[in-house]
Amino acid sequence: MQAMSVIDVTPSDEALADLADHISAGLGDLVESHQIAIGELAITVPAGEIVRVLKFLRDDTGCEFATMIDITGVDYPARQRRFDIVYHLLSMTLNQRIRVKIETDEETLVPSCVSVFPAANWQEREIWDMFGVQFAGHPDMRRLLTDYGFEGHPLRKDFPLTGYYEVRYDDEQKKVVYEPVKLMQEFRSFDYMSPWEGAEYVLPGDEKAEQPK
Repeated sequence: MQAMSVIDVTPSDEALADLADHISAGLGDLVESHQIAIGELAITVPAGEIVRVLKFLRDDTGCEFATMIDITGVDYPARQRRFDIVYHLLSMTLNQRIRVKIETDEETLVPSCVSVFPAANWQEREIWDMFGVQFAGHPDMRRLLTDYGFEGHPLRKDFPLTGYYEVRYDDEQKKVVYEPVKLMQEFRSFDYMSPWEGAEYVLPGDEKAEQPK
């Protein structure tokens, strides 16, 4: 049986460059920069203009990015505007993807794009929950993944690995309780000896083995 040929549907860099030129012509100075890498176009725009940019990308006949795939965040604590918010869009008509990036900080409100892409509702809530970036005009700006009363934002680089509190069910109180996180053991010491090098102590689990007479 003859093997099926694989058709490469990845847009060429030339096609992506034409798309970048078309978007730049339509949005003008709103496109601060663009980059083509790994078969995708990425553009950087001002945070305050994200709704206008997304409307153009959705409605323009040369773009038609009508599907919101994902919104995510990236934390760069050393920067003044420490967060990148990244929007991934798909055009089923043109078989192309685009990545739209904005920069913001932990105090500036980012315009919500729920009016443009209703699917952004929970995604913006997740970014607020994980990174602490709030979206102005969002219909229900609540945490999504963490519990009520949770402190901090787990995907920030400065969030402690153990968190601030632990949640457990207390059998005596018959309810869920919150307690400050405590290290339950001291740091362990390591002798860096391989078990096959003849350790002079009983390895964990070996105490159950039959000892030689």
